[in-house]
Amino acid sequence: MIAGIGIDIIELHRIAEMLERQPRLLERILTEQERAILERYNPDKRKIEFIAGRFAAKEAFSKAMGTGLGKLSFLDIEVTTNAQGAPVLAAKQLKGATCFVSISHSDDYAVAQVIIEKESS
Repeated sequence: MIAGIGIDIIELHRIAEMLERQPRLLERILTEQERAILERYNPDKRKIEFIAGRFAAKEAFSKAMGTGLGKLSFLDIEVTTNAQGAPVLAAKQLKGATCFVSISHSDDYAVAQVIIEKESS
């Protein structure tokens, strides 16, 4: 049974501008493991896409949970990749639920959708 759906879109230039103004922003948005994955990417445009995609996925997750980021921290949510490179979202708030996440990029935007599924009771 679907327990929540969330979607978020962000402009890549907004992420780039935020990083210019606040260099420590990465430490507030990305977990240590996500920052390790980020270091594998080149050039800088691909890094911005990665950061924006994680930002959007975390926002989408908070919407799917019905709380928004006011009740969650970006660091409460971790988006890594599986062996095939697909995004995988982990958060203690899932409490055994299954989470599906999709992230996409264009020249100007990153978008993410999250679906949370719980077993019917």
